[in-house]
Amino acid sequence: MRYMMFMKVDEAVYERDPAGETEAYAAMGRYNEELTKAGVLLALDGLQPPSAGARIEFGEGGATVVDGPFAEAKEVVGGYWIIDVRSHDEAVEWARRVPARKGEAIELRPIFEAGDYDPAALEAHGELSSAPPRQTTSASEA
Repeated sequence: MRYMMFMKVDEAVYERDPAGETEAYAAMGRYNEELTKAGVLLALDGLQPPSAGARIEFGEGGATVVDGPFAEAKEVVGGYWIIDVRSHDEAVEWARRVPARKGEAIELRPIFEAGDYDPAALEAHGELSSAPPRQTTSASEA
């Protein structure tokens, strides 16, 4: 069973001095290594702040691009993991172990598998991959 864990953070986290965050980075590195050694980690990435991104909103007139930051956001997704575990309880246990700070949260969501869809819907959509990539990389790193 694949799950995505979203790390919800206060946007102010992006304003912190990285030099003062070495223990937090080390704790996260140890946690990520545990996921890797357990063989459950499929992918993970930290995300740049919303000010570096955009939101594409869809309405009557089609798509509209809204550049970040987004004033109404109280919390933002700071990063994610995709894990492959045997059960929902195991996914919850991994999420509980994230070295998050006070006020941060992990949102845990199961990922649809091909078998979760109606066969007619799959046919209309085309073939879905049941084997996600082991790790994400940017095109410039490939």
